[in-house]
Amino acid sequence: MKLYPVCLDINDRPCLVIGGGTVAERKVKGLLECGGAVTVISPQLSPALRQLHRDEKINWHPRSYRESDLRKAFLVFAATDDHELQTRIQAQAADNGILVNIADSPAGCSFQVPAVCRRGDLTLTVSTSGKSPAVAAMVRSRLEEEFGPEYDHLLKLVASLRQRILARDLSPEEKKKLFQNLLHPDIVDWIRLGQRDRLQAHCRSVLGMDFTLDPDFPE
Repeated sequence: MKLYPVCLDINDRPCLVIGGGTVAERKVKGLLECGGAVTVISPQLSPALRQLHRDEKINWHPRSYRESDLRKAFLVFAATDDHELQTRIQAQAADNGILVNIADSPAGCSFQVPAVCRRGDLTLTVSTSGKSPAVAAMVRSRLEEEFGPEYDHLLKLVASLRQRILARDLSPEEKKKLFQNLLHPDIVDWIRLGQRDRLQAHCRSVLGMDFTLDPDFPE
């Protein structure tokens, strides 16, 4: 089965996590990192989740799951060690048209969470369609080695130049050519090595106009 890749905006959206152990903890942390409004349903919480609750980072209902908990949820994560409960959550979420992720049960998921490598707003993901999280983690590790913080700086630079290019009276083909020319094969190395003069000269040459790097751009 092929999965359709998509990036979701979950900022301030209600995300429900059922379970309070280490698996639930990983799900919660990932959701909080992207701004999700997280509610946890579980009689008990891991120490880390208790701290998040004390810090008012998550809502916690210290009890067992009820179907009514699904109401208004945007995403649901079932992370308990009760197989029967996991199956019930999956079925009820499906009946309510809600996206659900069932821990350790790829076949029961309507979505899966890939291994993620982040460099600022650059997000690289790896999915094995649930067949092997270990392989996904191995590939992510290699991505983390190859794609360092210089790619975050590159993205910020090109994003700022993009506004200048889009504002110019050029055809779509001409604008596309400028974007392509900006991404010189050596531009990542220039950023990583702190070669500001070379980078700045390249941008000026491509744009055909004066350009000065932001003072905060890394040396």
